[in-house]
Amino acid sequence: MTEPPTQASSDCPVLLTIPTQWGDQDAFGHVNNTCSIRWFETARMRYFDLDPIVELLQGTRVGPILVSIHCDYRRQLSHPDTLQVTARVRKIGRTSMVMEHQIFSQQQQSLISEGSSTVVLFDYAKNEPLSVSEELRTVIETLEGRSLDDD
Repeated sequence: MTEPPTQASSDCPVLLTIPTQWGDQDAFGHVNNTCSIRWFETARMRYFDLDPIVELLQGTRVGPILVSIHCDYRRQLSHPDTLQVTARVRKIGRTSMVMEHQIFSQQQQSLISEGSSTVVLFDYAKNEPLSVSEELRTVIETLEGRSLDDD
C-alpha cells in the first residue's frame, strides 16, 4: 500500500492556499467536517473561473451545477493551520464532469481529506443540462494537460 501524499501536486490547475478560521472549529475543538466540502466548493468554483473557461462561457447563462459530492476524511484538522486545496477534472462525460479534490495540512504535512464532485454543465436560462461542447472539452484538456475521455 502506498503512503498518501504529504503535499499538494503543483500540476493541478487549481491550487489554493486557505487558512483555517477560528469559526471553523466545532464543540470538540477540531475543524468541523463540513469545512472540507466548503473548501472543495471554493476550489471547484475557482476552476470554472480560470481565464480560458471564463472567456468561453462569458455572456452566457451556462455554468456548472453540482449533482453529487463525496469526501473521505483522512486526519483530524485543528486551528490554526494553513491548507492547500486542489481541484482537477478527472473525466468528462456527455453533460457532466467528475472533479477530484484534495486538502493538505501545512502544519501536519499530510493529506487531510480527499473527494470528488460531479458537476453538470447547465443552462440556467433554460433550466436544463447541456452537452459539453468540443470547445470546452479542448479547453479543459489543455488545462489538465491530458485527454479526459469518459470511461
